[in-house]
Amino acid sequence: MTTNVRRAVREVTSSHQAKALYSAEREKMSSDINQNIVAAIEPRGIVVERMLLRDVALPARLQQAIQEKLSAEQEASRMQFILLKEKQEAERNKIEAEGISSFQKIVTEGINENLLKWKGIEATKELALSGNSKVVIIGAGREGLPIIPGGDTAPSPVHPASSPPAH
Repeated sequence: MTTNVRRAVREVTSSHQAKALYSAEREKMSSDINQNIVAAIEPRGIVVERMLLRDVALPARLQQAIQEKLSAEQEASRMQFILLKEKQEAERNKIEAEGISSFQKIVTEGINENLLKWKGIEATKELALSGNSKVVIIGAGREGLPIIPGGDTAPSPVHPASSPPAH
C-alpha cells in the first residue's frame, strides 16, 4: 500500500509546480492524489474515504526559493496596485484642474470694467454706512474708484533728490 501511495504522490506532484503546495492549488493536488490512490487500492477491496496532504517536507533550499518567488509575486502585485492608484490620482488631479480652469474662464469672462466700478461703489457705500470713522474722497482714485487715505498699501517710489547723500 505504501508503494501505491508514493507512486500516486510522485505522479501528481510531478505534474504541478512546487509552489502549488503553498497555494490554493494544494487542495486540487490532494484531490488528485486521493483519486489516484482510490483507483490503485479499491480493486483490492480497500475503501479510502479521504487522503489528506499534510506535513509536506521539501528541501530547505527549495522551500526558500518558493517563498522568495511568492514574496516577489506579491511585491509585484503590490507595485501594480500602487501604480494603478497613482494613475487614478493623476486622472483625478487632471479633472480637478480642468474644472478650476473652466471656472476661472467663466468668471474672467463675466468681469468687466463696469462691474468692477459698480463693486467699488457698493464697497464705498458699505464703508460710508459703517460706524467707524473714516475719510473717503470720491473721484480721482486709481481706476476711477474712491480714494481712501491710508488704504493704499503700495510702497511709495523713492525720489533720488530726497535720498541722503552718500559718504
